[in-house]
Amino acid sequence: MCRNRPLYMEKLKWWSEYPMTEQQLYSKRDEFWDTAPAFDGHAEIWDALKAVTSAFEHQDLELAQAILDCANISLPHGSLTECYDELGNLYCLPIYCLVSPLNLVDSTDVLEAGLDDVYELHLRLCLSPNGKDVQLLVQRSDTVLQAKRRLQAQEAAVCMRKCDILEPGHQLWFFLGQLLLDRMHLDDVYIPQDFIVQVVLKCD
Repeated sequence: MCRNRPLYMEKLKWWSEYPMTEQQLYSKRDEFWDTAPAFDGHAEIWDALKAVTSAFEHQDLELAQAILDCANISLPHGSLTECYDELGNLYCLPIYCLVSPLNLVDSTDVLEAGLDDVYELHLRLCLSPNGKDVQLLVQRSDTVLQAKRRLQAQEAAVCMRKCDILEPGHQLWFFLGQLLLDRMHLDDVYIPQDFIVQVVLKCD
């Protein structure tokens, strides 16, 4: 059993890579909690930690500590960024699940300020096996599946015919060797502007 300290209200601060709306923040958090049970550890501990983060964000330390104690979760530094269950398994929570970014913006403010370009991303796609390079404009809030559909629509417009081989189910997207799943959001992958994404086309 690791050393345990009481949870304290630490002053965590962070900046998103681009101005983020509350909806995008919640989407990012949902993505983490949907996949967290697939990490090391136990699903019931992840569920408890999710409840703790909600209480922590609302500054209810008493409730958060009560949940930690009931689940036998230890905090060696009093911080939710490093947690252990009673078997010694480590659970690391990302900062975006604990506090909002300093550059959180209201969605209406984004429209009024004309900041739409902040959410656009120019991707360079290398299509295999033909090696064709394609430029694709997407929204950072798009899922990979939505980006695949944008690619299919764009190429269909260029070819003036339906591109069956570019149906989303035939596309495999890879970024830095990692397969991008359809449900992933592009803003969670942090693909730099004009960075090359490999797109492998499967043939039936």
